[in-house]
Amino acid sequence: MSAGVEVLPLRQVLTAPAVPASVRLVRETAERTFDEWGIAPTHPTMGPALLILSELVTNSVRHAAVSSPRLTVTFAAGEYTLAFAVHDRHPYHPGVFAAAGGTGGLATIAEVMVESGGTCVVRRDADGGGKAVWITLPL
Repeated sequence: MSAGVEVLPLRQVLTAPAVPASVRLVRETAERTFDEWGIAPTHPTMGPALLILSELVTNSVRHAAVSSPRLTVTFAAGEYTLAFAVHDRHPYHPGVFAAAGGTGGLATIAEVMVESGGTCVVRRDADGGGKAVWITLPL
């Protein structure tokens, strides 16, 4: 792998209602999209990626649906990196790494991400009314 930031030329965006059924929709879309990009379902990154993605979407559905009836998921990949983000319009800014010692979804995300060599960045919307949680995992 080369030093520096990798360009992620593969990209797909899905907008879905913030309802429980969207967890399955997003997971199935991720599996299909990643497979089309040549990332096999058996790739070692897929298990952690799908678990983290499902937890992020579940959190948006459970905690943000009142102020954010829709969520947006962005999938991206390059030769060495798989990335995805879940965006909602709820203003709460989670501290993913701060939750690592706790329990629940954010703690699960933090633990799986660290074990997989991944990173997390939470980016606030310019108006402060929402955020996107970006996860990157090595391929």
